[in-house]
Amino acid sequence: VFPGSGLSREPRSRAVEQVHLRCTEGSLEWMYPARALRVLLEPNLASARRTTVCIKPASDFQGASIYVERAGQLHLVVSEAEGARPRHVSCFSAQSPQGVALFLQASPQRDISRRTASFQYELLSNQSAAGSDFKKMALAEAMCRPCDNMELLMAICSSDFVVKGLIRSVSHDSENHMSQVDVSAQKVYRQKNRIFQQEEGSEEWRGPIRTLLQCKVKKGGGDFLFTGNEHFGEAWLGCAPRFKDFVLVYQAARERGANPCEFELN
Repeated sequence: VFPGSGLSREPRSRAVEQVHLRCTEGSLEWMYPARALRVLLEPNLASARRTTVCIKPASDFQGASIYVERAGQLHLVVSEAEGARPRHVSCFSAQSPQGVALFLQASPQRDISRRTASFQYELLSNQSAAGSDFKKMALAEAMCRPCDNMELLMAICSSDFVVKGLIRSVSHDSENHMSQVDVSAQKVYRQKNRIFQQEEGSEEWRGPIRTLLQCKVKKGGGDFLFTGNEHFGEAWLGCAPRFKDFVLVYQAARERGANPCEFELN
C-alpha cells in the first residue's frame, strides 16, 4: 500500500513525482491530488509470466485521471467521471518486461477540498488474463465447464480459496454480466482473505463467490468443493465439483502417487 499526498510537494514545483511499486498486487492512495504522479509497477518476479495489469479505482475515486504509458504515448484508462462506476476494472498488457508505467494527472480545482484518487492493482499471468478486460480475465477463472481430474487436483493446491459447502442461493446481475453464489460452508480449508466468515454462535461459514452470467450457474443440492481465486477482494469461481466426486478423484490419485499436494479430507 502506498499512501501519498499532493500537499507534501513544493507549491511551485513542476516536477512529476515518481513512485515505484514492486508488489504483484496492492493499492495506491493519492490524497489532495496536485499536478501529476508517475507510478511504476515493477514487480520483482523470477519469471516474466505476469504480463497483464488490472486496476480497479475506488468507489470514491476523485481528483485525477489515470493514463497508461505505451511507446511514449499516454492512453486514458480511467477518467475522473468514470472513477465512481462500481466494479469498473481495466486490464492492459505490459509490453515491457521491466513493468508498467501509469500516469495520474490531477484535475484542475479552485479549492483545496479533500479528494482522494485511490485504486487497487493486480499483475496477472497471461494464462489468467486472456484478454484486455476484466470479463475475459474472469472467464479464464470461471471456465463454464467441469474441470478435468488434473485441473481439479491442481486447483486444491494452488487456489486462493478451497471451501466445502452448499449453495444457499444464486443471484444474477445482468448489467454487470455476473452471477453471485451465496455459499454456506462447513469447512474452510484455505482462504487468502476473510471473504468467508463464521456466523456468530454457529459452526457454519458464509461467503459470496462470483462467476460470469454466461456460465448459467444454478442452485444444486448437496455438498460441493468450491475452489477459485480472489481478485480485488472478491472470490471468483474456479473448479466446483460435488464433494463426493472430488473425494473419489483425490483418493484414486493418491493411491497412484499422482496427487500434486496433500489434502486433508477429514
